[in-house]
Amino acid sequence: MKDHIRYDILARDAMRGVLRRVLEDAAKHGLPGEHHFYITFLTSAEGVKISPRLIAQYPNEMTIILQHQFWDLVVTDDHFEVGLSFGNIPEKLHVPFSAIKSFLDPSVPFQLGFDTGEAQAAADAPAASAAPAPTAKAKAEDKVAEKTADADDKTHDGEHKPSEGAEVVRLDRFRKK
Repeated sequence: MKDHIRYDILARDAMRGVLRRVLEDAAKHGLPGEHHFYITFLTSAEGVKISPRLIAQYPNEMTIILQHQFWDLVVTDDHFEVGLSFGNIPEKLHVPFSAIKSFLDPSVPFQLGFDTGEAQAAADAPAASAAPAPTAKAKAEDKVAEKTADADDKTHDGEHKPSEGAEVVRLDRFRKK
């Protein structure tokens, strides 16, 4: 039987709406209590804008953590932008919601998983990928890479500033065995 209503698309859009609303609230009011977010996205998906340095380091996907040291979080209908520090180098990330694979708030715990089939297909298209084909080792290393980024690092005038001493960690450390 053909699904003329397309419940799968309605459910996906509703889940992205939850993610969008949570990020909008964090952009306006900061993160309440112990809440923090792990966001995994496809780095080569259409519309993702990250530095060539990060693309070289994470050619397939990456996980960022929004906690205490992030700045300039901007949320629109179709993407979010955020400033993070990677190895003490400030970076600006532009991530379409269609590129997001998962969202986790471990403080509650609450998790959303997204089908990124459309974004992955676009990323796999020869013209869409600017990164060289990764080696098997690079693929294994890229499976899960994280950036610890925290939200409360502000200057006196309330402006956010890049953090120092952030550490890249592997998600495998947090997985239940």
